[in-house]
Amino acid sequence: MTSDAASTAPRVAAFFDVDNTVIRGASAFHIARGLWQRDYFTFRDILKLGYEQASYVLFGESKEQMDRVRSQGLGIIRGWSVAEMTAVGEEVYDELLASRVFPGTKEIIDEHLAQGHEVWLVTASPIEIGRMLARRIGATGALGTVAEHVNGHYTGRLEGDFLHGPRKADAVERLAAERGIDLAASHAYGDSVNDGPMLSTVGHPCAINPDPRMRRLAHEQGWPIREFRKRNKHGRRGIVKSSVTGAAWVTIQVTRGIKNALRALVRGILRRPAAAPTTAHPDESREL
Repeated sequence: MTSDAASTAPRVAAFFDVDNTVIRGASAFHIARGLWQRDYFTFRDILKLGYEQASYVLFGESKEQMDRVRSQGLGIIRGWSVAEMTAVGEEVYDELLASRVFPGTKEIIDEHLAQGHEVWLVTASPIEIGRMLARRIGATGALGTVAEHVNGHYTGRLEGDFLHGPRKADAVERLAAERGIDLAASHAYGDSVNDGPMLSTVGHPCAINPDPRMRRLAHEQGWPIREFRKRNKHGRRGIVKSSVTGAAWVTIQVTRGIKNALRALVRGILRRPAAAPTTAHPDESREL
């Protein structure tokens, strides 16, 4: 094949969901934990996110859950700096996420890159986080939810749709049209049944660490399954343990914060000077 022919040949790509496919657990939860440690969140914010993390890993994704996450997330980040969000994401990756990348999935990513394939992360997380993860993992790029920002600060609104379920498939098809990617020759990987539409757009779909509904779908469609979690007869025990541990960490930290606040309040009351006793005027005492 000549170089001219090679340059005009359709490109091959591999599309990867992120949460529980590339990274153990929900990446947004770990980013949120990092933001909370830096005083971006209230106790209520982090408790809600901790609950969603535990629900996600224990029971898989649902439309209702993703709608809640969308509403909560947009409300929380209103007014935040885009640059600060990206900087915190970089720090959290170094502190935590790098150690949570599934080695098996990373090997698949590296194999695709070695074959000259493009590798794209496709995530419902903000595009800034997706691009940061793609850069750190060595992927070509990322598709993610685009949160509107003006003058470098988030407005609390979206540009377009929340990148989830069928929207992932739409985004992959648009990217393929723009970049000349041959979807029939391409690959896609995901853990949730909500990744099903994306996997259905390519010629080589594969379920990685599937939740129960995704496992059923993969069996029905004849898709291969790759399992990189530590499993035993209890199935999802390893990742459930991780999720419960994360939720417990949040509860402990919030409880400690509340206790510290109460202690400070009590100390303030105890240290407050007592009011001076009222002394009656000598004439007043005689009248009594």
